[in-house]
Amino acid sequence: MISYLEAIEQLPTEVKLPLMKAFELFKEEIAETVKKSDFDALKAVVGELAEAQRRTEQRIEELTEAQRRTEEVVRSLVISQGEMREQIGGLAHTVGYRLEDESFKALPALLKRDMDIKIIGRLKRDFIEIAHEKYLEVNIWGEARRDGREYVIVGEAKSQLKKKDVDDFIKLSDRIKKYITKDQIRILVTYNTSPQVQKYAKEKDIKIYFSYEF
Repeated sequence: MISYLEAIEQLPTEVKLPLMKAFELFKEEIAETVKKSDFDALKAVVGELAEAQRRTEQRIEELTEAQRRTEEVVRSLVISQGEMREQIGGLAHTVGYRLEDESFKALPALLKRDMDIKIIGRLKRDFIEIAHEKYLEVNIWGEARRDGREYVIVGEAKSQLKKKDVDDFIKLSDRIKKYITKDQIRILVTYNTSPQVQKYAKEKDIKIYFSYEF
């Protein structure tokens, strides 16, 4: 498609020159009209757009800063939660070890009194080797004798004894039984447990001792 200038160039000179003059006057008039009637309005619109963009950028900066602070708070909470979990875990281990330590001292006399069981050597925490470089950890372990028969003491300490703890202890004891076939005397030591758990343990031939008995 040819432009209007190319079309005019093809006209005769006597027509071309007046027409070119008319187009120039028309362009000037249009340009002048735009300058006078629309320039201020156009400038105002451009200003409003610039201001809107500035406000949008400010809001984005506020949102970015808020997101950054939120991420910092979340990161801090995650770190604090991890530290708290470690502290609680450490405290639980400390409580459990203390309960075990007290049981080592008290159980020989209690077992002698209640079941006429004599501890051979001493009770201790131990790892029972079941294969090469493979062990089972036992909270309370020792050897014992009653009526000329030898037994092994298998025990565990739980600050708050639950039915699941009893079931897990039974599984551990049964695994040990596969490798050390002596008859077992199974003991659980706790600060507290429910009557239902006490009854359940008794049905499984497990003796429960409470810390207040030590």
